[in-house]
Parts: sequence; C-alpha cells; structure tokens
Amino acid sequence: MKLVIQIPCYNEEKALPVTLSALPEKIEGIDEIEVLIIDDGSVDRTVEVARDFGVKHIISMPHNCGLAKAFIAGINEALVCGADIIVNTDADNQYCADDIEKLVQPVLHGEADIVIGSRPVSEIKHFSPLKKFLQKLGSYVMRLLSSTEVEDAPSGFRAFSRNAAVRLNVFDNYTYTLDTIIQAKAKGLQLKCVPVNVNPELRKSKLVKNIFDYVRRSVFTMIRMFIIYRPFRFFSILSGIALATGILTGIRFLWFYVSGSGSGHIQSLILSAILIISGVQIGVIAILSELLSINRKLLEDIQYRLKLRDLKKF
Repeated sequence: MKLVIQIPCYNEEKALPVTLSALPEKIEGIDEIEVLIIDDGSVDRTVEVARDFGVKHIISMPHNCGLAKAFIAGINEALVCGADIIVNTDADNQYCADDIEKLVQPVLHGEADIVIGSRPVSEIKHFSPLKKFLQKLGSYVMRLLSSTEVEDAPSGFRAFSRNAAVRLNVFDNYTYTLDTIIQAKAKGLQLKCVPVNVNPELRKSKLVKNIFDYVRRSVFTMIRMFIIYRPFRFFSILSGIALATGILTGIRFLWFYVSGSGSGHIQSLILSAILIISGVQIGVIAILSELLSINRKLLEDIQYRLKLRDLKKF
C-alpha cells in the first residue's frame, strides 16, 4: 500500500523545511510513503530546499498557475507514481502532520473515498472573528448545496483513495476544495470528516489575501458547481420562483379587476405574463440541462475508463 503526500508550493523556501521535517516516516497499514512537491512557478529556492531534504519527486509548473492547477497536477502525477492513497497538505505547515494517519485510516479500512481534515476553527487564534464566522457559514452553505456532512469545507488537508483521485476533475482555477466536495456526492464517492489539529501560523495565507474577494470567488464556485452537477434542481428552483411570482401577480390583478379597478393595474397583468412565460422557458432549460448532465456523466465515465487504461501502462 503506497501513500503519496503531495505538497503544492509557491515560494515556500522558508516554510517548507518545517513542513517536510514534520511529515511521518511510518504509518500503520502503509508500506511506502513518498513525498511529491508541486512547484507552482516558484522564483525562490523552494525546489533546492526540497532536494536538500531528500525529496526525490518534484514536478514544476511552467509558471504560477494557481493552487487548483497545482493540486490536480499533483493528483495526476501521484497516480502515475502508483499511489493507492494521496494526501494533500499545505506547504506552510498549517496542518499537524501527525494527523495524516487520521486521514489515511478511513481510506485504508474502506470507510471513505475522500477524507477531509476538520480544523477547530473556533479555537484558531490567528483567525479573525469575521474569518471564523465566514468559514462556518461557508461550510453550512456547502452542506446544503452538496447534501454532505462536511464540517470544514475550505480545509485543504485531505486524503483521496486511488478510485476517487481517478474520478476527480477540477474546473475552478482558484481552489479545489469546494469543487471536489460537490463532485464527491454527485459521483457517489463516500466522504468523511475527521478532526485535526493546526500549528501556529508561519506566514499569512497566500490564497486568502482579501477575505471579501475570497468570499466572492467561493460563492461563484459554489453556484457554478451546483449548476454543473445539479442543473435540473437549480433551474427548477428559478422556474418555480418565476412561475409562483407570476401567478400571484396575476391573482392580484384579478382581485382588482373583480373589484372594478383593473384598468389601473394593467402593469400587473403584463408583469404576470412576463414572469409566467419566463418560468416556462426556464423550466424548458431545466429539462435540457438535465439531458446535458446525463451526457456529461457518460463522458466522465469514458474519461474514467481511459484514465484507468492509461495508468496500467505505468
């Protein structure tokens, strides 16, 4: 059983030594542990530091492509390396490396395909009250959208089975955390959360430079992934809102018409007609989007089979 611990890095020459030093050398049930560094266009000594620590497997992106691209590049490379389980952790030593065993065990025992490390957000000292609130709110919204019990949606401390890694796609260019949660449920993958500890802050987050920009990007990602994997529900909700509003507006016009003052509320009749027609059109879009969704599932199944065939060559 082979475990690959992948670490996406962008200019991490100072923090990386701390992170690498803390990684476990042995885990019960794991025969081989390999560290994979994904250099996301670093311009400092990140690669040299990794090599000095004995890391043999390093892949370099052509330029700074962003965390999501680095993550999926690492997943694909780990699969080529023959990984049975892949653990993703951050280069800033945010997550306690001793808890990697906690992430791995549910996958080893067949209890989960994806395991997410849930941080004690309320107890993290370097998180502002606003960030703590937004983290909890974001996780709550993600639970509603994904129909999962995810406790810490933005957590990047995760373990993936080989089967889950082969099935995953990442569409977002910013982060992979929210993207993969919705996919897990849609693709029938078992997701589990385990409590993990965090270490003192070594540096400020490179991903969350502006909390409001992060929220904006996260909301956009949630909506987009919900549309991709649950299009019928999304457009049906919009259609239902438009139809209900249109019908209620029409009833309002009829009330005034019966009362003898309908001529003064002709705008309500026009608005009602527009809303009802729009609702019907969106309903048609919901049906078409569901047909497209079925086609996407067939294509993803073909992709999955092709990946398995290609991986057998290595």
